[in-house]
Amino acid sequence: MTDALEADALWQDFHRVVNMTSAELMAWLRVRDADENTEPLPEEAGTPTGRHVVAILQKRRTDLTDDDLRVMRTVVDRVTRQVDLYEEPEVEEADETRRRHRLMDLGHDPLKASR
Repeated sequence: MTDALEADALWQDFHRVVNMTSAELMAWLRVRDADENTEPLPEEAGTPTGRHVVAILQKRRTDLTDDDLRVMRTVVDRVTRQVDLYEEPEVEEADETRRRHRLMDLGHDPLKASR
């Protein structure tokens, strides 16, 4: 179990790296999984982590579960690691698009200002 201070710090870090709203992220996950013939059900769109981020964004801090805190730590670590890794200016456009999409799957759009 995480103590209150750790949970508060994690909440702030999570909301610093997740700069998409729950509605923006859900829309992205549906678009990401759609193809020309089908579109997934909203509750089945995206990765399990992406769907969990949507659920966390819709919660109050006091309603977080241990599983939510685990996912929040994972998202903060993954976004921070990917943003730091790709700060190099010579990333090719296709690689940059894939990186942006991976980050958006976690709720971070690198082209959008932080919330």
